[in-house]
Amino acid sequence: MKIVLKNITKKYKNKEVLSHLNFEFDNKIYAFIGHNGSGKSTLMRIITGLIEPTQGEVIFYQNDKIIDYKKVKFGYLSQEFNAFKEFTVYEQLEYFAIMKKINKKVYSNEIKKVLVEVNLWENKDVKCKNLSGGMIRRLGIAQTLLGSPDVIILDEPVVGLDPDERMRFMEIIKSIQLDIPIIFSTHIIDDISSLSPEIILFKNGQIKFNGSSSQFIDSAKGKIYLCSRENLSKVKERISSIKISENTYRVIASNRLNYDFLQDITPCMEDAYIYLNQDD
Repeated sequence: MKIVLKNITKKYKNKEVLSHLNFEFDNKIYAFIGHNGSGKSTLMRIITGLIEPTQGEVIFYQNDKIIDYKKVKFGYLSQEFNAFKEFTVYEQLEYFAIMKKINKKVYSNEIKKVLVEVNLWENKDVKCKNLSGGMIRRLGIAQTLLGSPDVIILDEPVVGLDPDERMRFMEIIKSIQLDIPIIFSTHIIDDISSLSPEIILFKNGQIKFNGSSSQFIDSAKGKIYLCSRENLSKVKERISSIKISENTYRVIASNRLNYDFLQDITPCMEDAYIYLNQDD
């Protein structure tokens, strides 16, 4: 499956949320990052057909042939996913299987398969009201896997989860053995490093960066420094300064600096995110 965005623009009243986006998604994992309101969720909803763009089009290709988006099988997890409290885990997925028009003769085996994948099979008879937040999110990803989707889209799938559940969730995404586009959004930058996804950074409705995790980090090379507290005020080019000890700060600069009192250090994902999100 290939997804092609052509000149996608979305306006709400007089505000332009997405501005003339052109991009192609192939069969790999993509991470959408960016501040709230940068356009991530809006683009996801446009791709799935839940809302229409003000301008432009989304084109789907299967085996190099254009197909109608109505024939595309989406696995979509919204930020607001909630299970029916009185349903068991199995009943919840049975409901989704029926909604997706999966043949009743095969969906029992498929429900078991996806519940095993997200490590919920042993909880199949537990009512959803008794599940933890992390288990609810895993149930959410299980429903996206039902029906052999052509594309999976996960909008902030780790929101509200503790660090252990977040890492467990990322491992589930990493383990999905499907040769399809998998697109997810997150505001927790360091969580995505284990996936090595294609990173797409949104800013003000445009794509500010797209590339690999290593390219993302490399964008901040030579702009991250250690600085003593007494010299911090001398660094006028700093975007951000983070206190890491009583007398030492981690400084993110707008450009490469040559002050003798600065120590150049290796950037991390968070450094690159702050650097690339600086005001133009």
